[in-house]
Amino acid sequence: MNIISQSVHKGNGKLKVMVKDTIDIQDLKTIAGSRALLDVEPAQDDAEVVKNILKADCEIIAKTNLHELAFGITGINHAFGTPINPKYPELIPGGSSSGSAAAIAVKQADFTLGTDTGGSIRMPAACCGVFGLKPTFGRVSRKGVYPPSSSLDCVGPFANSVEMIEKAMQIIDSTFKPSACTSAPKLAVLDVKADDVIWNCIHQALQKANLQTTLEKVEHFDAAYDAGMQIINYENWQAFGELTKTGLIGSDVNGRLLKAAHTTLEQVKQAEVMRAQLTQELDALLEKYEALVLPTLPQIPPKVSEAENTVAFLNLTALVRPFNLSGHPAISVPLETSEGLPVGLQIVSKHQKDEQLCAIAKFFVDAMQ
Repeated sequence: MNIISQSVHKGNGKLKVMVKDTIDIQDLKTIAGSRALLDVEPAQDDAEVVKNILKADCEIIAKTNLHELAFGITGINHAFGTPINPKYPELIPGGSSSGSAAAIAVKQADFTLGTDTGGSIRMPAACCGVFGLKPTFGRVSRKGVYPPSSSLDCVGPFANSVEMIEKAMQIIDSTFKPSACTSAPKLAVLDVKADDVIWNCIHQALQKANLQTTLEKVEHFDAAYDAGMQIINYENWQAFGELTKTGLIGSDVNGRLLKAAHTTLEQVKQAEVMRAQLTQELDALLEKYEALVLPTLPQIPPKVSEAENTVAFLNLTALVRPFNLSGHPAISVPLETSEGLPVGLQIVSKHQKDEQLCAIAKFFVDAMQ
């Protein structure tokens, strides 16, 4: 799993937890999967989410590896090794929270934490065949999370069941109170581009769960994907630009950062206009429906051997990044094609309705049994 530090904090609790190495644990270095940060000072305090985990008497057993600087989607990391995708070993584990997803897939922890700026929880969850939740933006504390400033990034859990996702959320967010979904939710399927094999799998799953859906189009969806990239590029250059001078960053991430340097404030302003338009459009849809449904990834994850060039696969985040821009909570539910390949079903709900989102995901999973 490319675990960075074993036996970090001992507690008497039953739950074993791992956290992505962009999250501070006191007296340990936070190196974000990068050789460029190997000489940083150890963290002086625990991140807020780590404090909450320890307060709940859980045992933090490791920090997990990631795509360098959390700026990549394949999970490939040449400096510290690429986590193996336990259920689908030939395929990428997905990034950037690759180690956190892989650790859950191999059942090394009860839940793990990742971060999601442009799909970095939901994407590896879909690749590794586990559940992954991106909470509502701002709902879970980012205090002690690297980089310190982000208008898109969220801390969230991976687990092998929605029930454990809910338990993790109760631990890291004291306001989270699980709820139930007792009747079939009113759902809209978003009309987005994805391979036939993906859509077939999703339609079969919805049919098996006996869920009625209405097809809806989101006008600003494709443009929101590009807008999200402008904001990610601008903020990542502010956070990591200095590190490009070290010569220690992997070539893929270094190249992306140098390209990101050219993002202008004007582009960011335009992206903010798009953010407002998309959010308004999604909010209007979510007044009509309890949740929106779409694939997590538009295609089957590529093989590790084919995915060296991160830039060539950036379209893999086409269906996840828009919800970072809008801030809505989104969960990836693991499905599988008849050929045994991973597909993620993404469910999205209203802002701050993370409890309802999990309840709908549970209803769906139970109805599929």
